[in-house]
Amino acid sequence: MKILAIAVSLMLTGAACAADTAASSATHRYMIERTFPKGALDGLDAKAKQSVNATNAKFGVTWVTSYANADKTKTFCVYEGPSEQAVRDAAVANKIPVDSVTEIPVTLESK
Repeated sequence: MKILAIAVSLMLTGAACAADTAASSATHRYMIERTFPKGALDGLDAKAKQSVNATNAKFGVTWVTSYANADKTKTFCVYEGPSEQAVRDAAVANKIPVDSVTEIPVTLESK
């Protein structure tokens, strides 16, 4: 009986550790607000996007989509990554400004 109790205890401990590891490596979604000088985004072509994406990948970060105001001085970007710090580190490496980062774990559908 003692051996069974020890085995069950070890199995539960292992399951808890596996769950903690899975949770810590999960991908999170973030909204990044940025402010750019007027005209800074005018040269954002396919090559520049490819460079940003390659740098992001080094941090485990993925650029999902971005929205910009009419004069392209303010952007709201959706990113996925392992942590807020990874998103911030990728931005620094890309030399892209970050005003704020907000985790957005909940999706609200319009329908």
